[in-house]
Amino acid sequence: MKALKRLRSALLAAGASLMVCAVASAEPGAVTPAKWPSLPRQNLAGPTVAARVDRLLASMSLEEKVGQLIQADISSIKPAELRDYPIGSILAGGNSGPDGDDRAPASAWLALADDFYRVSVEKRAGHTPIPVLFGIDAVHGNNNLPGAVIFPHNVGLGAAHDPALLRRIAEVTADEVAIGGADWAFAPTLAVVRDVRWGRSYESYGEEPSLVRSYAASIVEGLQGKRGSKDFMGPHRTIATPKHFVGDGGTNEGRDQDDCKVDEQTLIDIHAAGYVPAIKAGALTVMASFSSWNGVKMVANKGLITDVLKGRLGFDGIVVSDWNAHSQVPGCTKYSCAAAINAGIDMLMAPDGWKRLFQNTLAQVRAGEIPMARIDDAVRRVLTVKILSGAFDRGLPSQRPAAGKFAALAGADHRAVAREAVRKSLVLLKNERNLLPLQAKSNVLIAGDGADNIAKQSGGWTISWQGTGSTNRDFPQGMSIYAGLQQAIESGGGRVELSADGSFQTKPDVAIVVIGEDPYAEFQGDLDTLEYVSSNENELAMLRKLKAQNIPVVTVFLSGRPLWTNPQLNLADAFVAAWLPGTEGGGIADLLVRAPDGAVRHDFTGKLSFSWPRTGLQDGKHRGDAGYDPLFPVGYGLSYKQGARVAALSEESGVPAAARINRNIYFRQGRAAGAWSLYTSDAQGAERVTATRQTSPRKIVDVRSVDVAQQEDAKHVTWNGAGEGSIRIEGRPVDLRRQSNGDMAVSLRFRVDATPTDRVKWTVNCGKDCGAATDVTDVLRAATPGAWTTLKVKLACFADAGADMQTVERPIELVTSGKLELTFTDIRLDSNTGDAICPGSGG
Repeated sequence: MKALKRLRSALLAAGASLMVCAVASAEPGAVTPAKWPSLPRQNLAGPTVAARVDRLLASMSLEEKVGQLIQADISSIKPAELRDYPIGSILAGGNSGPDGDDRAPASAWLALADDFYRVSVEKRAGHTPIPVLFGIDAVHGNNNLPGAVIFPHNVGLGAAHDPALLRRIAEVTADEVAIGGADWAFAPTLAVVRDVRWGRSYESYGEEPSLVRSYAASIVEGLQGKRGSKDFMGPHRTIATPKHFVGDGGTNEGRDQDDCKVDEQTLIDIHAAGYVPAIKAGALTVMASFSSWNGVKMVANKGLITDVLKGRLGFDGIVVSDWNAHSQVPGCTKYSCAAAINAGIDMLMAPDGWKRLFQNTLAQVRAGEIPMARIDDAVRRVLTVKILSGAFDRGLPSQRPAAGKFAALAGADHRAVAREAVRKSLVLLKNERNLLPLQAKSNVLIAGDGADNIAKQSGGWTISWQGTGSTNRDFPQGMSIYAGLQQAIESGGGRVELSADGSFQTKPDVAIVVIGEDPYAEFQGDLDTLEYVSSNENELAMLRKLKAQNIPVVTVFLSGRPLWTNPQLNLADAFVAAWLPGTEGGGIADLLVRAPDGAVRHDFTGKLSFSWPRTGLQDGKHRGDAGYDPLFPVGYGLSYKQGARVAALSEESGVPAAARINRNIYFRQGRAAGAWSLYTSDAQGAERVTATRQTSPRKIVDVRSVDVAQQEDAKHVTWNGAGEGSIRIEGRPVDLRRQSNGDMAVSLRFRVDATPTDRVKWTVNCGKDCGAATDVTDVLRAATPGAWTTLKVKLACFADAGADMQTVERPIELVTSGKLELTFTDIRLDSNTGDAICPGSGG
């Protein structure tokens, strides 16, 4: 974290400016409610519903009331446990699935929903039957379900500028959520992003509040139905959740879960823009942000949650917190946080700490630390939403009219909406000599690692939280970009050749190259600069080679945000910002390829909802600001009817050399950093770790993502002792000779969970038959089990042992034949401040 702060400071010194407004409040996070819009109360509960809630409240024990305030993740709770812990809600987090299988079929999801529901409404002594609510992150379709249609992420939908389309997307999403038996979608995200280095930028529709404001009601009504109509919370609807209240898109330097340092009027005018229409549309729940406003965590800001959201904005529904967000409140842990409930949070998302949280909250109510009136208010809100959503009256999830219609998942009508969304979201940035649209009879090379990769084109929050570990087989109804292009070209008499590396058998008339960001989610996608850096180091060489062979190049760029791509733009004759289009890759062919008769199938209509950067630095300026000068402004987008030339662009990013991708950081925030990769291996070979759980080929080493300070920010590694196995960081060779003079070390922050039963070596590899090792067994055995520590091993240790430090490919590989369990969060090159050692030598 210190290194990251130093890097961000270096960027500021180079000219990158923070979007920090003057803070007028007398105290951090202080609120002036009178400044906020005054809305009439939602009055969600009419007399009939209110009377029903009163009867339920009167029959409930304190334990049952407290249970309604807690939401547990299905990975840590079983249906039978509801008999002892009357938890009011469950969720399936990004990597959770029935019986631990996040690729379970829709039928398993529906059966699980039934199991929880049955226990929650059982008639048994001392129990008030209250149905449990089941929430999921359906953020671009029902993205937890293999086989469901996956829509473009919001960053692309913002470019469509089409609220009616957003309503239809929300309607399809609600239907596919209902099919799987869930009640509640944690969407839409109403963040107005001011710094696209933020790893959640693709969850936002744009950088301008007017666009977010124009979408909010349409999405809420698409999910829930129109309030006051017979369709409101009908059988094909689901509960909506505008999120993350408020300021999540304005955090310091685009850091996830950080501080939004703006004055109150800016918070109102920009960051709260979508909440007024969402509440007016009848949103039943709102999710509070992980982030802070001027130093106060949102989930503990009573002024914003109670006085503003529930007071001035008249919100009557449930305010739910994010994944263990209450644990970030000073004085709180994930097991105890009276401050969040007292601030106005009605339901604490406590995925893995729910049991102790229930017990502690119960004790805090009995001790008077949490007023009973606050508990009753929260429970009243939860019960009201449960009644309005139909949870009490619709019966078992599997018996509801929309449930179990598995054939409708990614049905033709649903896919048609998604394909239209892809077409409308694409933005044409460059089209020299009117290269596009292509004649279908052309001979076309389709290249790039994104061409036939549905997971990459769909991005994060797709089956898994990070969107990693999937193959095209996980999308049985999906169509890759390659498959869509192949269909369109071959139907017109053309020929296609697929080649990820750009090689070909026959020289093509044109090459379509699909490249871009690999999937990520939340803080794991935070960037330090806006330079696009591919995980494929040969990507630019491929583009240059095609250009040198006089092959026209169409670049289709997949990303969760606009990035500095001047070298790629210069090498492309046509350049399409495709964002993260989801499972309907055919929508791209609809625009790029003419019909067999030569007619234009569809023209580009997408316009940027985010500014495209002129340099690799975030300058903090937006349309209307003095000095606003992006490469392509908000609203830019070419069409076949209206083109424009793009002159040769400077390939100097403006990013200081010291602030470029930090090859000195090997692993952080739950994943290998930059161009480094994490591998696990045994005698049968090696596997790159891309999924949340993965094993070496012979299953000797098991690697899984775990939570330490944030969701999945660490890896837990288990060696089973059945043979030699390893875990390692690997990348292209780097020259570490200068760093091997004794002043630098590789540091590993780790926790031993089970001590080693055999010798453990830390090896450094510098190519074939090149490397050195040091024995770290005694260090690991001396570590206190369960306690965090940092081990720094001097690079000089390996240089002295014979490693060629000019060509280091693996700065760390932990190898053992015995049993061992450890968890690690951070691996990096670090200074030796007298705390680095040479633990041992050998090998």
